[in-house]
Amino acid sequence: MINPLSPQLAQTLRRRAATVTGAVLIGLVALSFASLADAAQKAFGAIASGYSWTMLAATPLGFALLVYLTRRFAPEARGSGVPQVIAAAPLPEPERSPLLSLKTAVAKYVLTLAALLVGASAGREGPTVQISAALMTAVHRAFRVPLSAAVVIAGGAAGVSAAFNTPLAGVTFAFEELASAYEQRLTLLVMAAVVISGLVSLGVAGDYLYFGSLQDALAIGPGLIAVPVIAVVGGVAGGLFARIVLFMSHARLRLPVPIRDHPVLFAAACGLVVAILGIAGGGVSWGTGYAPAKALIEGASQPLWFAPAKFLATLATSVSGVPGGVFAPSLSVGAGLGGLIAPLFPGVSPGTIALLGMTAYFVGVVRAPLTSTVIIMEMTNSRSMLVALLACALIAEGAARLVCREKLYHGLSRGFRGEAAVSSSPASPPAHPR
Repeated sequence: MINPLSPQLAQTLRRRAATVTGAVLIGLVALSFASLADAAQKAFGAIASGYSWTMLAATPLGFALLVYLTRRFAPEARGSGVPQVIAAAPLPEPERSPLLSLKTAVAKYVLTLAALLVGASAGREGPTVQISAALMTAVHRAFRVPLSAAVVIAGGAAGVSAAFNTPLAGVTFAFEELASAYEQRLTLLVMAAVVISGLVSLGVAGDYLYFGSLQDALAIGPGLIAVPVIAVVGGVAGGLFARIVLFMSHARLRLPVPIRDHPVLFAAACGLVVAILGIAGGGVSWGTGYAPAKALIEGASQPLWFAPAKFLATLATSVSGVPGGVFAPSLSVGAGLGGLIAPLFPGVSPGTIALLGMTAYFVGVVRAPLTSTVIIMEMTNSRSMLVALLACALIAEGAARLVCREKLYHGLSRGFRGEAAVSSSPASPPAHPR
């Protein structure tokens, strides 16, 4: 019988208290991040609508400044955030890695909001994963609880749950993307963190759906034709995006000198591309892309250039080195691809095609078919589409693999493994931001 005052029981209680406390904090921080991100995007939209041509200067200068600040003060905060968690999770002492420090988390929070303020085609969900993993790590350290990969993964999964209001997706994301190896106690820890952070989000923000509620169902006949076509198109397009980003990340020595040796100037050039695309396209390619994607799922239309413009803007943002994720922009590009393909299937509602396109392209980018299916199903309340979405995701994963064999986040995590080592000060940034 265990003594009530035994060290084992005390550590168990501390671990549970740390998990609950961390999950609550993650839910609150994710909600504040979402609210401020929406406000930043609206502020940029208000300025850009009245003074669009000024973005030709403001966006490039903003990109250049953000990359300079990131490289100078918080190199571990660049890019998405998911690769950092993948790189840090297996460390024997993840709490000592700068990838999961509170300094990096604060920088990620502020710099991502700043990126949205200058029109970057970026999302907040990937950054939320890194911020949440850092929070969970810090709380466990404060409670004097030994850390492991399970704690880091639970924090990242709770971030997904709170960011999207999708608890099931948080669990699947933990096992499909973040966890390279299964740990026996990982299941309970992840589920507890995900449920608690999800309840915090639900209690504060209410039961909301990012893309509304889709009640359409896909008949077997049209589905047998539409699903494979959309899956292949979306999977190939998403795989192409991942391949280009990975090439720019890893082929440093083969890149032209302006890119290799002048990352701040290169970021300014990427910002100029984003600004030109935004002005030429009427602003549809700026920001996260949630609004146009939601409109497509609800049956509205977008300009024909929306999908390619958003693809290029997200690509330019991703390779520039500014902090920001690809979750939301990828969902937006996928919905846009569905909008382009919809006229080929007159017997299927455009909203259904947009949803399938969103699934296919998102899978092509992140190569996590189960997570992608669950996220999209939960965000649109489209349970009647589950079989079609899963079939689309599996075919898209195979098509994407033909274009890009390496998973995007796992490929990018290789660039952070050197920085994941224990360090008392931030590591020097690489010549090209990933």
